[in-house]
Amino acid sequence: MGKRNQERRRAKKRERDARQRAAGPRSAGGWDGGFGGEPGWVPRRLSLSEVVESVVVAVVQAPDGVAETALAAGVAELTGPPFQRPAGWAEASEALLGLAERIVRSCWQGGWQPADLVRVVGRDLAARHVRLAVDAVAAEGRRRAAATVDPRWAAQVHELGAGVWWADPGGYLDAVGEREGLDRVGVARCVLELLRLLARLPEIPPVGPMPGQSRPGRDGHRTAGPVEAAPAEPRILARIRALLAQAESTSYAEEADAFTAKAQQLMARHSISAALLDADAHRDGEPAARRIGIDNPYEAPKALLLDAVTAANRCRSVWSKAFGFSTVVGYEPDLDAVELLYTSLLVQATAAMNRAGARRDPHGRSRTRTFRQSFLVAYANRIGERLTAATDSAVRDAAAGLPADGSAGDGDAADPRLLPVLAARADAVTDATDRMFPELTVHALRGSDREGWAHGTAAADRANLRDQPSVAPAR
Repeated sequence: MGKRNQERRRAKKRERDARQRAAGPRSAGGWDGGFGGEPGWVPRRLSLSEVVESVVVAVVQAPDGVAETALAAGVAELTGPPFQRPAGWAEASEALLGLAERIVRSCWQGGWQPADLVRVVGRDLAARHVRLAVDAVAAEGRRRAAATVDPRWAAQVHELGAGVWWADPGGYLDAVGEREGLDRVGVARCVLELLRLLARLPEIPPVGPMPGQSRPGRDGHRTAGPVEAAPAEPRILARIRALLAQAESTSYAEEADAFTAKAQQLMARHSISAALLDADAHRDGEPAARRIGIDNPYEAPKALLLDAVTAANRCRSVWSKAFGFSTVVGYEPDLDAVELLYTSLLVQATAAMNRAGARRDPHGRSRTRTFRQSFLVAYANRIGERLTAATDSAVRDAAAGLPADGSAGDGDAADPRLLPVLAARADAVTDATDRMFPELTVHALRGSDREGWAHGTAAADRANLRDQPSVAPAR
């Protein structure tokens, strides 16, 4: 070997030794996270928090076919020697809670809201996972100013009972184990199962501002800053709630008919008044959206009932079966009417269906499920017809200036703007729905049990068939 070659080799060795001394001693068992480096690059040892994050990433990214294997490996890692010491378990607890916050925040950015998140967890996992999901919602929002949260969002968090009940993040996993009666293995598995589900949720169309986001102003433009407090509920809605509560509680069909009819009449006139007031104020607001839960059993007929109610109230609904909710698009007064009326009619339909009892075929086999499926489908179809007729009647009366009770007495002057205003709102709702759901598919649903269909139709007739009693005009 020539003298010059020997000198070059010695120079390269000195450079290599210098890089290694600068990098420090090589860490045993270090993980480079898939990163490469220059010759002589030395991976560093991961902190326990980074190990926790790597475990969660591996569990989340594992394909469905190997999810169980990934979960088992993740649980073994989180309950292994580094985390068996109290300090190690406390660091794992804090890291997992922080990751839950980040994942939940990404769900908000993907269009989800607190009630949606907890509902989908309840459909796919167990009750203990639901409680963990509520904890994650509370943890994510614990440092946020209340003034930056939309009132509807805050109401969902309140209804879930989400609040920080644990003393400190480092003790959260132990507190969960005590609450749920689980050892560390059970706690680790439960948390990993929840985080895998939440992190893999797809994006969905948003239905309102997430916390801290800009909000629609009174003129329809978006403004930044704190969210305004919700306006006081109109007295008309309190009256409607009271009427529907009476309709649900009475055991007499005639009384239920009268209460429901009064409520429907008030809702229709309230919606018309709101549309004209907006026109007078030149408010060109856009339709809003809300999500309404559709629970088992008989999800499809329940979604059909909601669709019938929305159509009668100039709204549109889109059922997301996989997530257990329908998205309803419309103007605020109409959305209020849909929520109130759907809830009440579902209570009344369920009561009537239960009174009809179980059914068996001539061979003694149960046909209760097909009977009830047909019952609810027929109920939804009939209710849709009758609510639409009631709404059309209210619009005709309002356009002609008749009093709210439909009598021949003096009413308001006929308003030629009403029909064009309502038509414009209907077009706006359709456009908004098409933007939110550009690939919407419509499916028809029919019942297969004749007796169930007949009973459901009769129940719908009883729910809103009688002549509407006289009520004072909505103010």
